[in-house]
Amino acid sequence: MNRLDGKVALVSGAARGIGGEAARLMAKAGAAVVVADILGEAGRLTVEAIRGEGGQAEYAHLDVTREEDWRAAIGLATTRFGKLDILVNNAGVFIGKSIEDVTLAEWDRLVAVNMTGVFLGTRLAVPALREAAASSEHGSAIVNLASIAGIVGSQLDPLYSMTKGGVTLFTKSAALEFGRKGYRIRVNSIHPGVIETDMGEQTFVARAQRTGSNDTAPARKVAMDSVPWGRLGMASDIAKGIVFLASDDAGYMNGAGLVVDGGVTAA
Repeated sequence: MNRLDGKVALVSGAARGIGGEAARLMAKAGAAVVVADILGEAGRLTVEAIRGEGGQAEYAHLDVTREEDWRAAIGLATTRFGKLDILVNNAGVFIGKSIEDVTLAEWDRLVAVNMTGVFLGTRLAVPALREAAASSEHGSAIVNLASIAGIVGSQLDPLYSMTKGGVTLFTKSAALEFGRKGYRIRVNSIHPGVIETDMGEQTFVARAQRTGSNDTAPARKVAMDSVPWGRLGMASDIAKGIVFLASDDAGYMNGAGLVVDGGVTAA
């Protein structure tokens, strides 16, 4: 028996990167997965890859800042697969500008995706998650993608840190609210360090540009030297943590944060 047999999951930002790897691993673990993203071609390729490995998956166009997109994605999960057990709020963006340099429009976009998207997904998925939880021994699960920048301050990325700090505390507060209401929906967050993804590369570019250079090698070396484990993280490192938090193996975890950073925040 696989860890997610019989479960149905919706993963936002699942076309590539951490979200794509999480969707693939969840399908391998037995879940039917809705791959939700604004990147249609990449999202459909992820669905094809999952199906090619014998898994069940459907693609849903999802701009996480739009209520109607969320309603459609959740509706696809419940109509195609019969229910919704797991929500992974993975979609996020990175600006990489200082407090003084960012424009209001850029800030609004950062908040809309990284915070409003998590709120909307959670709020709109609650009825389906609560219904599925009623017939599940360990209830339903929400996994929110935060960051180590949501635990400790970041001198280079203070605005991204602010949004991820919001996700961190929203996770705890949502867990408490749903527990008080008896919904049986566990809410936990996962906190990646610097990961080898497109967004990870954006952080290197932004940090190089602040030194007046286009060479990302020094920024990459600084990041790698800060990791006690001696390497940067891979999407699969985080995806494995997501599968764990979504599974019944984490049935007594609620309002918790799982840090996957190679030891960066241990110092």
